[in-house]
Amino acid sequence: MAARKVEEERPNMIETFKEFKDTKSIDRTTLVSVLEESFRNVLAKIFGSDENFDVIVNPDKGDFEIYRNRVVVADGEVQDENKEIALKEARKIEQDYEVGEDVSEKVDFNKFGRRAILNLRQTLASKILELEHDSLYNKYKDRVGQIISGEVYQTWKREVLLVDDENNELILPKGEQIPRDQYRKGETVRAVILRVDNENNNPKIILSRTAPEFLERLLEAEVPEINDGLIAIRKIARMPGERAKIAVESFDERIDPVGACVGVRGSRVHGIVRELCNENLDVINWTANTKLFIQRALSPAKVSSLTVDEENKKAEVYLQPEEVSLAIGRGGMNIKLASMLTGYTIDVFRELDEQNAEEDIYLDEFSDEIDQWVIDAIKGIGLDTARQVLNAPREMLIEKADLEEETVDNVLNILKAEFEQ
Repeated sequence: MAARKVEEERPNMIETFKEFKDTKSIDRTTLVSVLEESFRNVLAKIFGSDENFDVIVNPDKGDFEIYRNRVVVADGEVQDENKEIALKEARKIEQDYEVGEDVSEKVDFNKFGRRAILNLRQTLASKILELEHDSLYNKYKDRVGQIISGEVYQTWKREVLLVDDENNELILPKGEQIPRDQYRKGETVRAVILRVDNENNNPKIILSRTAPEFLERLLEAEVPEINDGLIAIRKIARMPGERAKIAVESFDERIDPVGACVGVRGSRVHGIVRELCNENLDVINWTANTKLFIQRALSPAKVSSLTVDEENKKAEVYLQPEEVSLAIGRGGMNIKLASMLTGYTIDVFRELDEQNAEEDIYLDEFSDEIDQWVIDAIKGIGLDTARQVLNAPREMLIEKADLEEETVDNVLNILKAEFEQ
């Protein structure tokens, strides 16, 4: 009764084996090799060596066989019990064995005890987990920049966990989510594979819906001319969920790249806009001419003139007063995107008419009404005269000179009053 109880308590080796034979992400040859290696590791720990063992693994049937090979020696002359067997013991297996012959004996792994079996399970689990990690990393490392669909499995404050069609985990961090996105368990979400981290052989697939590559892949899918190589996307600047600017170029003079990307009445971008939570898309013609590119990037505003400092990547843009607000955009969005798209810091100024251009006053003349540190802060962004300050956008004075709104308004009122007198 006690012997039966001990037998029942031992882990079932066949069941242990079957747990691993169904591993889908590992090819058959590799799986056989790993299983054999795991058995040999345990045998080496028990017997000191696994050299004289044959391990036969059959993953299709979910079983295995182990044979120990020993040489028959005369009774009393056994020096290595693992590799040698006394004649008397050999003849218990088969009566006609003689000294010097090889004995191949089937081994019942269960008889090695609970510890050996648990050791095998642990070794198998560790090796197969390592192989699964390698397989996952190799599957995704070359797919960076591609769009993938995943099912929302769980949502947390800092990230959303998705799973692909093979139940692999995908991570969409908070910073890579479009602000207005809402994620519900079970729904399908599309994103671009941003990168694959593999710290300590523990791969993590990081996704993004805010990266320019996501918008680029969506456009490639909707615009056949891009997919065919007739139109190229040169640059994308995004404020995710709000607005994006896309610079495109046509390699066929018969094709209008902007019209091809937008489609009739916006038909080609409707789906993309919905996917990106109503993100407005501005498509412009790319050009190698820096001045012209900056002008186009500031659309819908019409630029009167501009100067470019290519060395410091700065541009000063002059517009009619009614165009300034268009150039800056709501919340400064248009000018920020234009800067991102062109790679230039853009400063916007109102154009002076000839009558007002003649009379101007240096800021230092106002030191009795405006604190010197305020004057220095404004001069620090390249504005030296009253007219220059009055013609600069209020938002620029606040952001670039790092001044409080109240301070800026006070300065503007003082300067305006001077010219009204």
